[in-house]
Amino acid sequence: MTTVINTPPSGESSDSGLGLVLGVILALILVALFFVYGLPAIRNNNAVPQNGNIDVNITLPASETTPSPAANL
Repeated sequence: MTTVINTPPSGESSDSGLGLVLGVILALILVALFFVYGLPAIRNNNAVPQNGNIDVNITLPASETTPSPAANL
């Protein structure tokens, strides 16, 4: 007759869930990278050509003029 010896497993057999946590974090990073780089590449999101013309005029909001502190010297 054959003798079967059942050896107990080592104490490290319990799963701590670390693999699941790392997998979720990696999946979130991949989704974020897809939205940042993948969608613009799919949509071919190129800048509109300006034909060499650049508008450098800046419109400032109207504000009240106050005297500078150096003017009171």
